[in-house]
Amino acid sequence: MNDLGSGLGYLVKGQRWVLRHGRWFGFGLLPGLITLVVYAGALVGLGYGADDFVAWATPFADGWSSPWTGLLRTALTALVFVLGLFLAVITFTAVTLLVGQPFYESLSEEVERSEGGEVHESGLPLWRELWISARDSVRILLRVALFGIALFACGFIPVVGQTVVPAIGVCVSGYFLAEELTGVALQRRGLALKKRLGLLGRRRLLVLGFGVPLALSFLVPFVAVFLMPGAVAGATLLARDLVDAGAAPAPDGVALTKERGTA
Repeated sequence: MNDLGSGLGYLVKGQRWVLRHGRWFGFGLLPGLITLVVYAGALVGLGYGADDFVAWATPFADGWSSPWTGLLRTALTALVFVLGLFLAVITFTAVTLLVGQPFYESLSEEVERSEGGEVHESGLPLWRELWISARDSVRILLRVALFGIALFACGFIPVVGQTVVPAIGVCVSGYFLAEELTGVALQRRGLALKKRLGLLGRRRLLVLGFGVPLALSFLVPFVAVFLMPGAVAGATLLARDLVDAGAAPAPDGVALTKERGTA
């Protein structure tokens, strides 16, 4: 349980860091603002179309007596929208990190510089960093999609589907949010995706303590944009301590070079 509190502490430390460095806070807002406009439009469209989709997907309920048809479709409409929010939380970070790669790399490096010690650099051109980031994000999203399908299916289970499933969904969202955000600092250290997941897997409660509150806050409109700079800063601090306390990283560029050779 201590790890859960420590994970939350990293999130708070990151927010404090950007508030003390106002210029970097403003710098880190730009990618999130761009992505927010796109996602807001998509969620509005989902809100208007979810009920029509559920009605199309459940023709067997057309002949049911009242109120069972309405109850079923209302529950499923809510579930579809929750699933959409679940996917939005995960993909928002991935897309924002991709759009803001140069911004967040600079922010993460500045955090490490302010904390002292070696400031790692990937040594890769920007287009290679974008390619690796995009490819890793797709791999993460595929994992999330598998969880999403399983959770959507479990959503049909009475009571459990409306209570336990959303809670598990938030935990899954938080875990992979933390992976995406720590990836900014860990990728610079030459850690490929498989090694990053292994490193985080050794301290799951710590990762959940960081990611779950962030995932919950991202459900509030506009909050994600303002928390992203601090989330990147906090994830950088988390990544530094995970590497220092856990397995030593591969030499800079080794894992990425090997991965590029097999891509």
